[in-house]
Amino acid sequence: MRPIKFAILGAGNIAHTMARTVTQMSEVEPYAVAARELSRAEEFAAQYGFAKSYGSYEQLLADPQVELVYIATPHSHHAQQALDCLAAGKHVLCEKAFTVNAQQAQQVLDTARQRQLLVAEAIWPRYMPMAKRLREVCDSGIIGRVHTLTADLGYNVLSRPRIHDPALAGGALLDVGIYPLTFASVAFGDDITSVASSAVMASTGVDAQNSIILTYADGRMAVLHSSVTAISQRGGTLQGEGGFAVVENVNNYESIRVYDHRRELIAEYRQPKQITGFEYEVKACVEAIRAGRIECPQMPHERILGMMRLMDTIRGQWGLRYPFEK
Repeated sequence: MRPIKFAILGAGNIAHTMARTVTQMSEVEPYAVAARELSRAEEFAAQYGFAKSYGSYEQLLADPQVELVYIATPHSHHAQQALDCLAAGKHVLCEKAFTVNAQQAQQVLDTARQRQLLVAEAIWPRYMPMAKRLREVCDSGIIGRVHTLTADLGYNVLSRPRIHDPALAGGALLDVGIYPLTFASVAFGDDITSVASSAVMASTGVDAQNSIILTYADGRMAVLHSSVTAISQRGGTLQGEGGFAVVENVNNYESIRVYDHRRELIAEYRQPKQITGFEYEVKACVEAIRAGRIECPQMPHERILGMMRLMDTIRGQWGLRYPFEK
């Protein structure tokens, strides 16, 4: 089968990671990139061998050759840009957080359904083989019934405008906290009965760090933390009646080490060799497009919407609303 023509909307740091990925894949053709300045797009295209470079997003979407667009811009722009892509007849892979809130997400997903075009969220751990391994460890009984999980993710990045600016939907939750929440969702599912959270706000009004406790219908609990002011070990744990498991890097599952009730190592699973880890979400999109589907089974639309609703609830507990939200 011929490769799908792949385009990147935005030329920031995460766009470079995706470019390094798709240039090593046979499923897609690195075709076009757009930035707000043509010189940046041209430099990006030359660096990675993209055929086309555009100095506006509108020009990229007007190119009839573009088939799948990866949106790599700040959260505040995702919803409108996804809608613009769909209006232009393009499939969409949108960086996390998918949108700013559930209302925006619903509009994008409804439009995708109406136009019968793929829309997927680029929350990369969902698509990794290690996500399946994590669920297997949790459900297999190797450490007995699992009652609790923990996860933390923190970086010292508050000084970046994209992170501290309310107009860009900044803060720890949407940028960093979504990974501990995803870790909990992968391991425990989404049958949450209560949410308790607390946040420390930055001077700009966004959350600098937060802690979240999720309680599930079966009595399990998830204790999560994220920060854009402090560097964390990025770890996760599963705690069971007969032992526990330690996950290295909840942002990119590098290993899972399993211990018995004596705290002795009994199993270890390592991340398979990968390009960057982004290739799994791209492959999932290509497979879905070729099968005529509008969503990826690894991250279906209802799960995208559920995560946005959960983050809306959490932000509501803090009273955090972005200036452009109604």
